Amino acid sequence: MGAASSSPYITITADTHAGAAVDAYRDYLDPEHRADFDDWRGSYRNPAKKHVGSKKTKNWDSAERRADLESDGVVGEIIFPNTVPPFYGTAFHISPPPTPEQYRRYRAGTQAHNRWLVDFCAEEPERRAGIGLIHLNDVDDAIEDVQWIAEHGLRGGVLLPLPSPSDVHLQPLNHPAYDRLWAAIQDCDLVINQHSGQGSPAYAKGQGEKALWAMEMPFFVQRGFTHLIMGGVFERFPRLRYILTESGCAWAPKLMKQMDAMYLAWKMGAIGEIDTSTDPALQELPSFYAKRNCWYGASFPSPSDIAGRDEVGIDKILWGNDYPHYEGCYPYSRENMRFALSDLDEGDVRKILGENAAALYGFDLEALRPAADALGITPELVREPLGEIPADSTCITFQRARAMGYGRKQRGA
Repeated sequence: MGAASSSPYITITADTHAGAAVDAYRDYLDPEHRADFDDWRGSYRNPAKKHVGSKKTKNWDSAERRADLESDGVVGEIIFPNTVPPFYGTAFHISPPPTPEQYRRYRAGTQAHNRWLVDFCAEEPERRAGIGLIHLNDVDDAIEDVQWIAEHGLRGGVLLPLPSPSDVHLQPLNHPAYDRLWAAIQDCDLVINQHSGQGSPAYAKGQGEKALWAMEMPFFVQRGFTHLIMGGVFERFPRLRYILTESGCAWAPKLMKQMDAMYLAWKMGAIGEIDTSTDPALQELPSFYAKRNCWYGASFPSPSDIAGRDEVGIDKILWGNDYPHYEGCYPYSRENMRFALSDLDEGDVRKILGENAAALYGFDLEALRPAADALGITPELVREPLGEIPADSTCITFQRARAMGYGRKQRGA
């Protein structure tokens, strides 16, 4: 049961990003890779020049980060990667999985990030849950890294790579070769995380390249969800917990119905001339596994992004502000809460803003209570509908609402 209605919400963002400064990663590399790092570092150039300046320090400066998050009403965070690990060309979560030729160096780079992240989370252990990085190129290596992540207290779990159709050197996630990995993650009681931006194929250079990537991203990232469910991973490993972050949950009910319809037709053999006997159906409806094993990270949500909450389960939705990304709602998280959650019951808001994240990632709510009380994200504040979109916000959700006339409509214009 949630706290009394007079108490402020305990707000945990399920979507932030952090990483070391590029040079700082050197000390976290195994010594055998440092000379190679020095050669790579000499030719590396930041691929996102607009991030150079004060914004970049938010990735690793604990004092600045804590002040920013508290000013935004947040007392806890789940941390995805952000800066570029050694030997990479861009951030891990938007990079394709390494090729066989890249794998040895890339794994060394992500291991350096994991080591750095352990130290970073140790600076704020009650407030931070770091997500460790693994690869799928070698299952034995992946299991070794999973066990390291668990042993070193990265309670955010693992960020699972998502092979795209063009990553032909890797098996899709429904392949049985990964069963030993799922067993290790389950035994270690770690959360499987995926994040918007993963799983997309390469696009041809030219007009529309970036727009197509952004437009088709939801389909490709949802393939992790469908492959794990339809591939029977959650059936064989029932204690696995999976979350897809920065995707809301409005898409899930329709996809669950599509999977259920396929399951029913498959189970009855009603798929035309396809021989279903060589590919047995799941024991339960796919929606059963979605409701039991899956969670949904609703970053900077609009009301429509959480419209599927009653079907996926109110206990399965986690709010996030995507700090420090420009498309996120920082520094206007209070306004985002009012925009998306003002008409929800207080108990549901408590779950979405913090209690669900605490249950999934192991935060101590009592330890966070004093800070939350001081910040004062009260039910009364969130219950007040948002009248105006912040004029200088670059949040995607606010930009869309502004383009659709939000604010003018509220004034009756």
